[in-house]
Amino acid sequence: MKIFVLFYLAAIVFISSSLFQDPTLEESMKRGSEIYADFCATCHLEKGEGVANTFPPLAGSDYLKEQREASIQGIKYGQSGELVVNGVTYNGVMTPMGLEDEEVVDVMNFISNSWGNSSDKIVTLEEVEVIQKK
Repeated sequence: MKIFVLFYLAAIVFISSSLFQDPTLEESMKRGSEIYADFCATCHLEKGEGVANTFPPLAGSDYLKEQREASIQGIKYGQSGELVVNGVTYNGVMTPMGLEDEEVVDVMNFISNSWGNSSDKIVTLEEVEVIQKK
C-alpha cells in the first residue's frame, strides 16, 4: 500500500510539473510573442512556417534547436549567407531588427518553445549579452 501511495504521489508531481511552465519562461514567451508579431511574422509568418526557399521555417526547426548560439546571433545582429534548415538550404539576408538584448531573450524563448519546438533550457540575458557580432 505504501509503495502505491508513493508511486501515486510521484506521478502527480511529475504530471503537474510537466503541465505548468516556469512562470519566468511563460512571461518571457508572452513578451516574445508580441515581439515576434511585430518584427518576425512578416517573413517567417504567423505560425513560424516560413516561406519555401525564401525564409526558413522556425516551426519544427532543426537549426533553431541545434544552432542555439547562431540563432541568437542572427536575431541580435541579422545574418546573411547560406544556412540549412530541415535539409533545405537558404541563402538570404535577415537585416538586424534593432532589438535590445532583453527582447532577443524573449523572442528566442518564444520561438524555441512554440509550434512544436521545445527547449530544455531557458535563454537568459547573460547568454545573449556575451554573443558578439562575427
